[in-house]
Amino acid sequence: MFSDGSAPTAPSPSLPRPPPHVELIWSPAMDPARPECPFQYLIETLNDNPEKKFYNIPKLGGTKYDSLPYSIRVLLETAVRNCDGFLVKKEDAMNILDWKTKQNNVEVPFYPARVLLQDFTGIPAMVDFAAMREAVKNLGGDPMKVHPACPTDLTVDHSLQIDFSKCAIQNAPNPGGGDLQRPLAKVSPHKVQPRKVPCRGQTGCKGPCDAGESSRNSGKFSAQIENTPILCPFHLQPVPEPETVLKNQEVEFGRNRERLQFFKWGSKVFRNVAVIPPGTGMAHQMNLEYLSRVVFEVKDFLYPDSVVGTDSHTTMVNGLGILGWGVGGIETEAVMLGMPVALTLPEVVGCELTGLASPLATSIDLVLSITKQLRQAGVAGKFVEFFGTGVSQLSVADRTTIANMCPEYGAILSFFPVDNVTLKHLKHTGFDKAKLESMEAYLKAVKLFRNDQISSEEPEYTQIIQIDLSSTTPYVSGPKRPQDRVAITNMKSDFQACLNEKIGFKGFQIATEKQNDIVPVEYEGNEYRLSHGSVVIAAVISCTNNCNPSVMLAAGLLARKAVEAGLMVKPYIRTSLSPGSGMVTHYLSSSGVLPYLSKLGFEVVGYGCSTCVGNTAPLPEAIRNAIKQGDLVACGVLSGNKNFEGRLCDCVRANYLASPPLVVAYAIAGTVNIDFQTEPLGIDPNGKNIYLHDVWPTREELQQVEEEYVISSMFKELKGKMEKGNKRWNFLEAPESVLFPWDLKSTYIRCPSFFDKLAKEPVSLQPVENAHVLLYLGDSVTTDHISPAGSIARNSAAAKYLTNKGLTPREFNSYGARRGNDAVMTRGTFANIKLLNKFIGKPAPKTVHFPSGQTLDVFEAAELYQKEGIPLIILAGKKYGLGSSRDWTAKGPFLLGVKAVIAESYEKIHKGHLIGIGIAPLQFLPGENANVLGLTGKEQFSVSFPQELFPGITLDIKTNTGKVFSVIASFENDVETTIYKHGGILNYVARRFL
Repeated sequence: MFSDGSAPTAPSPSLPRPPPHVELIWSPAMDPARPECPFQYLIETLNDNPEKKFYNIPKLGGTKYDSLPYSIRVLLETAVRNCDGFLVKKEDAMNILDWKTKQNNVEVPFYPARVLLQDFTGIPAMVDFAAMREAVKNLGGDPMKVHPACPTDLTVDHSLQIDFSKCAIQNAPNPGGGDLQRPLAKVSPHKVQPRKVPCRGQTGCKGPCDAGESSRNSGKFSAQIENTPILCPFHLQPVPEPETVLKNQEVEFGRNRERLQFFKWGSKVFRNVAVIPPGTGMAHQMNLEYLSRVVFEVKDFLYPDSVVGTDSHTTMVNGLGILGWGVGGIETEAVMLGMPVALTLPEVVGCELTGLASPLATSIDLVLSITKQLRQAGVAGKFVEFFGTGVSQLSVADRTTIANMCPEYGAILSFFPVDNVTLKHLKHTGFDKAKLESMEAYLKAVKLFRNDQISSEEPEYTQIIQIDLSSTTPYVSGPKRPQDRVAITNMKSDFQACLNEKIGFKGFQIATEKQNDIVPVEYEGNEYRLSHGSVVIAAVISCTNNCNPSVMLAAGLLARKAVEAGLMVKPYIRTSLSPGSGMVTHYLSSSGVLPYLSKLGFEVVGYGCSTCVGNTAPLPEAIRNAIKQGDLVACGVLSGNKNFEGRLCDCVRANYLASPPLVVAYAIAGTVNIDFQTEPLGIDPNGKNIYLHDVWPTREELQQVEEEYVISSMFKELKGKMEKGNKRWNFLEAPESVLFPWDLKSTYIRCPSFFDKLAKEPVSLQPVENAHVLLYLGDSVTTDHISPAGSIARNSAAAKYLTNKGLTPREFNSYGARRGNDAVMTRGTFANIKLLNKFIGKPAPKTVHFPSGQTLDVFEAAELYQKEGIPLIILAGKKYGLGSSRDWTAKGPFLLGVKAVIAESYEKIHKGHLIGIGIAPLQFLPGENANVLGLTGKEQFSVSFPQELFPGITLDIKTNTGKVFSVIASFENDVETTIYKHGGILNYVARRFL
């Protein structure tokens, strides 16, 4: 499972890797013929094609396999394929096959097919590989054999800081109040205006194209917007990027030049590494849109795609049928080093989706409803897997959004097995026909393809949660606050209740005899009738929760059907269409619905916040007068996020937030005082009543248009951008040497000292003799206490180091940004001001150097101990290492000279990190701790390790006071003891390369 040193063609610096359906990567871990694999008899050819081999896992378990959840089948395949008798044993595979009885009771290894890194967590791993090359060469080995054991994609998406910004709102007045009352930096009024540029060679342009700060949508399709050019709203042609984007990118490249050069060097010399340069997209979006394979096809061998990543949103790919979740930096580095991820065989909650979604329910309604019910069901720490007839109603965009929200409901992952909807999506994203055919055939052969039509094939689950999609009720919010939700079916009765209620959050206190008042008004030569509930403002805005393309397309398709039915919007209603970016305009135009929106008055008015913050053009004077004359509760309807009373216009008292298609519907109806189920939207030219259900687009229509016009366009643009590359990245100079040329003056990148004492063969286990206690800690010491990730305090040891290097406090940056410098990170270890060391008696990053009696920074004390040749240990209470996984929580103590930790209990992941770096995790016997044993921490401790070290062995610890007590060596398996004997995983892997 380690590289063999062969040299494939180096990838282009501007194209991180060939498209996902082409693979140039191979390592012996993927060799099905290696003699130690006990499952070779399962290898077959796909459709008798000798160039397409795979492990036919169903033959291993028969009906037992058929009852496994799909996600567990993927775990089983990785165990079978990577079984070597040591890191993955035959027993591990059989335990997974016996999931029904072994869940939550055994630990199993998981070998993901690839790793996803972002730059903050990726740099320590890459620095370790660079240092390992150095170490292998120093011991007479070939450094060119040192490569990550699996494909590793590193996305530089955490280095951007907002140094420049502009307000997208052009109208200076803010009659609705908005959020402009917050203190803002004082700038010239001229600088607030977005930069204007003319169309490139266009004639008859209605005005300059807005190349300023178009509102960049958040959520599922944010990367789609970021990865496409700003378009002229009139000609749909690209215009130059906003000035602020270019300035921020320029500063980003300048500030992070050292790191970026190092990353580029890594992408050139390491075979399995691809770097996605800055400005391309976020890690989880690139993972979903460009890096996912669904099925790997390497050296004529097929196996499922799977991934672990250092981004919490890695779970998005579960929506594509790819098993993956977010882990800590040290786990991903372990996978890169050829080690599996260890996990307790999880419970799997089956989420059965049934029923037909309400015709009025949008994708957003469905996603939020499912997320809410999963949160209430209590699925924390479990796999969730979706099945049932309702799954096919969810587009891939819906599925990935649900999977992306795993942190919201606490699940490890939310898995949607590949089905026909997935294949259709992949077809539109650029997968070629032959790839899709072999993918489908393979997934069906190993029973990883979900068939909606055969319910008898559904797996067994730990528990089943049923969600009836028909129970998903579309809502609007109003009339005065976003949190006041109203079901569409109750809209008319709720509005009438608001008229009756006393003035307050919902009430208007209109006298009963006046609630049916009609005020005639003449406008543009025609007479209209206004009443309570009349809509006078209707704004379709691609904003926040309405940035999903499906809801914007739904508005367009509804408009098309309405126009074709002869329906219109009354001319006095202030209608507007404010897309979040040129991309939204592009897909509305290319799908053919933009002219119909325009026909109803919803024309593109620009790109930015407008109606939401009160920047609506004044209502016609006749309409304003009529509203005041009748003291009417006039209404505004918008697909924004704020609707406080008077915000849109001072004479509009009721404002409702609604999905874009409902905004169009209420505009056509002309009132919110309507029951869509029983009352028509309008009457066609033939006198026929037209109801909302007559013009509302079906989910099938929406998904078809979205796949054909949005998805295909998005992936075409992304592919083009990847092929073109980033100019700054393309021209960034980086070394091409086999070994990285470390710059001794660098404060970001430094060769770590992990390999300084590396020998070709592991030395016998050495005793820890007369160790002093560096820290005496209590319960629940977190990884934040051990290795803070935030800013560098000016009086800290790390600050002193950086100051001596000539940096000012403004240039310190954060610990997270300097993870590639072991000198900074070691000084940052235990530098948290909230650290409570019992030697000190109060929170402070301090300790006592006992030989001198001085109270010092933890690093300074450790440095003195090391100069004196004195080993160190840490005493701790329960749950040592609680919190998020960080590699430096183990690396830092190791470089401080810590040889062992003695604690009452450990957070499981952190204990593995200690072993992985070469620190012994020792555990007090049950019922014992330092206080019970009468230890003060001022003693000196000695412990010897037998050469035949085995998991759970009891060891005796002696103190210089004569006290002797026993501890448990908290190793859980032979792999952990082997790694510890080698001095940690880095040494273990380096010796394998030798």
